[in-house]
Amino acid sequence: MAAADSRACPALTAGRHHTGTPITWSRAFPGTADQVREARRFLASILGDSPAAADALICLSELASNAILHSQSSRPGGQFTVRATVSGEFLRAEVEDEGGPWQHDSQRHGQHGRGLLIVAALARAWEVTGNGTTSRTAWFEIGCHDRPAR
Repeated sequence: MAAADSRACPALTAGRHHTGTPITWSRAFPGTADQVREARRFLASILGDSPAAADALICLSELASNAILHSQSSRPGGQFTVRATVSGEFLRAEVEDEGGPWQHDSQRHGQHGRGLLIVAALARAWEVTGNGTTSRTAWFEIGCHDRPAR
């Protein structure tokens, strides 16, 4: 795995197409709400000024928030892991949590209950996989050079 730094993916930050071997970055975060911001910073450091960064950061924020709200990752000592792979013209970002019962909010009001709808609108593809008992992985793919959806 490559280290995430300002040189990590010059093809993205310079606006050129990445055509080489897939590059993957991975980082574990404590399962607390403030770490969603840190996960966004981690992905932002990889994407730089890529046109797709805004949409990718929104999608990541939704998936990381779900890991905190709907899994055992939020228990004391819990964590979630973010993986980002740049391959060809695509970014695939994954958030793996520690599973557990999905704590579904039956009252869809306010700002809750729409996160995966946002991911579906912005990403080219997305899915939630895993057994949910011990781990669950939510992922999305987005074109590295896509302009933000509006």
